[in-house]
Amino acid sequence: MNPISPTIPLDGPGKHHGFLRLPHSRNDSAWGSVMIPITVIANGEGPTALLTGGNHGDEYEGPIALQQLAWELEPQDITGRVIIVPYLNMPAFAAGTRVSPIDQVNMNRCFPGRPDGTVTQKIAHYFDSVLVPMADIVLDYHSGGKTLDFLPYAAAHYLDDADQQAACVAAMRAFGAPYSMMMREIDAVGMFDTAVEEKGKVFVTTELGGGGTATAASARIAIRGARNVLAHAGILSDAVAQADSVMLDMPGDDCFHFAERAGLLHPLVDLGESVAEGQPIARIWAGDRTGAQPVELRANRAGVIAARHFPGLVQLGDCVAVIAVPETGA
Repeated sequence: MNPISPTIPLDGPGKHHGFLRLPHSRNDSAWGSVMIPITVIANGEGPTALLTGGNHGDEYEGPIALQQLAWELEPQDITGRVIIVPYLNMPAFAAGTRVSPIDQVNMNRCFPGRPDGTVTQKIAHYFDSVLVPMADIVLDYHSGGKTLDFLPYAAAHYLDDADQQAACVAAMRAFGAPYSMMMREIDAVGMFDTAVEEKGKVFVTTELGGGGTATAASARIAIRGARNVLAHAGILSDAVAQADSVMLDMPGDDCFHFAERAGLLHPLVDLGESVAEGQPIARIWAGDRTGAQPVELRANRAGVIAARHFPGLVQLGDCVAVIAVPETGA
C-alpha cells in the first residue's frame, strides 16, 4: 500500500484545499512529511480532469496556471471533478531543480513508481495507482526548465490506438497554444505521459517556453489552455476560446541534434526560424583556447527550430536543437 494519504476528500462535493502527505524521516525532522498541495473541486456527475504541474521543479507555467485555477474555480462553475496538483514533484519545485534533491530521481522517468521506493518513486506510484485511474483526461504541464527553450506548444503523442490518439489530438487542439505538436519522445520509458496513455486516458502535455522562468505571455497561454481543456472535456461550461495554432510534427529521431563536443554555444538560427536540410544551425567553440576551429552542427532535415539549448555552454551529448516539420494544410 502506498504510504501517501490525502488530507482532504478526493470524492466529496465542493471545493477542498489540502495536501498529499508522504511520511519522510530525515535529519531535521524525524517524523517529518513531504506535503504536496492539492485542490479537488467537484460538482455533480461528470468527467474527472487531473491537472498537474511541477513534474520537473524548474518549470513554472504549469504551477502558475494551476495556482490561479485552484484559486478562482468554484464548484458551481463545473460539472464533474477537477483535481489540481501544481507541484507534482514538490521537493524539486521547492529547490528549483529539475529532479528531486532528496533522491536525485527524475520523476518523469520513474513511472509507474514503487510504493516502497524512494520519495520520488512513492509519489509517482501514488499518482499512477490512485489519481490517474480516477481521471478521464490528464493535462501535465512542461516547459524547458533551466536548460531548454521551446516554442510554446501543446502536444499529443503517436499511439497504437487510433481512437485514443484522435481524442488526445482533439484535446491538444482545444488547448489552443500558438503551436500544436505531434510529439515523438527520445526516451518514453518511465514517463508520466506513457503511464497515463497506457491506461487508455486522454492525455495532453505542453512545452511552453523555458530558461527556468515564465513570461507574461507563456503564463497567459497556460491559463487559457487549462480552461480550454476543461471546456473541451465538458467539465467547464465556458466555450473553448478559439486560437490559431500552427501544427507541427516530429516524424523521426533525426529531429534531435546533439552536441558532439563541449564548449561555447553559438546559435546560428533562433526559435521559430525555418531551416533547410544541411544548413548550419549552431557552432560550438572551444571553451579553453582561441584559434581552434568550431564544431558545426547542420540541420538533419528541413523544418523550423522548435527547441534549443538555453545556457551558453554545452556539454558533450546535450540536445542543442530540435527541428519540427510544419504540417502542410494544417
